[in-house]
Order: sequence, then structure tokens, then C-alpha cells
Amino acid sequence: MIQYILDTNICVFFLRGKLNFNEFTKVKWRESCCVSEVTVLELHYGAENSNNPKKHHEAVNAFLQDLTVLSVSKCADFYSKEKTRFRKMGKPLHDEFDLIIGSSAIVNDLTLVTDNVKHFKDFENIKIDNWFRNND
Repeated sequence: MIQYILDTNICVFFLRGKLNFNEFTKVKWRESCCVSEVTVLELHYGAENSNNPKKHHEAVNAFLQDLTVLSVSKCADFYSKEKTRFRKMGKPLHDEFDLIIGSSAIVNDLTLVTDNVKHFKDFENIKIDNWFRNND
């Protein structure tokens, strides 16, 4: 059963060796995690924008292998309501990707794993865990 949605920065930490993926698979159970379609896009953009795109695309594909990729279409209604709520509060989010990922976490009742906790602090009813900080 999927319990966690990994934010892009946590995936990058694994890809850069800041978090040990082999240890992660033992402790956090890879099959309990997913990523958003948005994260897939961001990871491939990072790979393409790197000094060795071929190598980094291969690393991204290997990392994503066997991970569930969550469609964002299910969160469209919630996303639009949350974006409107933020705007009316005078706190418009300028990172659409964070808004989509946060909305996906809430709609799918998943815990968002991120090191960018501050980006998601104003979401209502979001569950957040920071494996990077908890790893210290």
C-alpha cells in the first residue's frame, strides 16, 4: 500500500547520494512510495540541464524504475480550490509544481516526504515527513 509521495528534492538527494537508497529500501519499503508526474518531469529536466544528460537520464530512469507514478488529474479540483484559497489569503504560491505535489499528497491521503517543509506549511491537512533531516 502506498503511504508516501516523494517530493522532487528528496529524489534528488537519493540520486546525489545524500540519502542512501539501499538503506531506504530496507527501512522505508520502496513499494510504499510514489512520485508525482510533476516530479518525473522535474527530474528529467534536471538531467537534461546537467553536464552529462545521457548519464543523468539513465540514473533518473533507474531510480524511477518500479516506483509508482501518480497521475495529477485526480487532484485538479482540490488544486484549484487550494490555489484560490492561497490567493485570497494573500499568500499566492509561485511554484505551481509544489502546489500540484502538495495537492496530490492531500487528495490521495499520502505523507509528503520533503526537505522543503516551508513550501508546504500553509496547506491544510497535509502530512509531512522529512527523511533528510530525520537522517541526521
